[in-house]
Amino acid sequence: MRRKAGLILLALAVFFAALSPLVRWYAFPRLAKIPANQYQDMVLEAKDATLLDYGTMKARKVSKVTIVQTLKGNVEASEKIERTAGKDVVVWDGLSYVVGPDGKMVSKIPERYIFDAHTQEPVHATGEMVDGDPVKRQGIEFKWPFLTEKRDYEYFDAQARVTAPIHYKGTQTFRGVDVYYFEQTIPWTKVRFPRTMPVEGITPESVAKTGTTRWYTTVRKFWVEPLTGAPVYGEEIHKEELRGGTLLGGREKVTAFAGHVKMREDYIDHTVDLVKSNRTLVLLMTSYLPWGFLILGLLLLSLSLYLEARGRRPGGPEPTRNTDPEPVSA
Repeated sequence: MRRKAGLILLALAVFFAALSPLVRWYAFPRLAKIPANQYQDMVLEAKDATLLDYGTMKARKVSKVTIVQTLKGNVEASEKIERTAGKDVVVWDGLSYVVGPDGKMVSKIPERYIFDAHTQEPVHATGEMVDGDPVKRQGIEFKWPFLTEKRDYEYFDAQARVTAPIHYKGTQTFRGVDVYYFEQTIPWTKVRFPRTMPVEGITPESVAKTGTTRWYTTVRKFWVEPLTGAPVYGEEIHKEELRGGTLLGGREKVTAFAGHVKMREDYIDHTVDLVKSNRTLVLLMTSYLPWGFLILGLLLLSLSLYLEARGRRPGGPEPTRNTDPEPVSA
């Protein structure tokens, strides 16, 4: 009976020991993915910013500029692309909507970001765009891969339509969460005017005829939770200028927008709570279950060997048999 129980325990030990690496290296890469229908929004603010008044074409100090960013998963578009891509695809329809202190629109820039649901690598398909212009992204945008590494990544800048390194700068703690800090600098670059301008009657084409150009630079900062690859906080030191042309009335340049853009406090709390919850799920697949199965397998193996050893242990001396006395023959 002991030998049979030992064999059962040995089989279970092998099963759980084999299951440990399968969960980590086979199941996790296939199960960890961004849902196609995910929706998220974020509000950022630049206080005491500089903003161009298009009525007077002069820069002025304002109390606050607000940027509302939304990312909405387009399930129908992702399913259509998956038929030919042969992989799980996420399509995010994004919008960056900027308003001044008076609540009036400063700019709005839509974009469509298409990427692999598991790796966050870009997937090139019809519809990939920024502000209506077709683009072919290289590198990540908005989110880092699961199990982010301590290294530089290529990050796509939607304003300049370029990909540039975003550098790993070290490990920090943010609101009780261990994070990797990344930073990217986009030098002064000539960029396109938004298709939707803040003043009615002014279009990118009409501005182009004046010879005035738009330039942009930013220092982009992200604090990324490495297991989920999700930023828990972000900032930008953002500057835009209009340069040359008759629109400026002989001036060489004028500031269109300058400010230190930061995530609003209530969105920080919400994002940190969400990332903590998702982090637990990733830990379950990458640490808790694999190590738990391995330890359980070792315990079962030890118990199996113990029972086997007990079954093979030699027994003690046989007890003396009591026999009835035989009669003595004469």
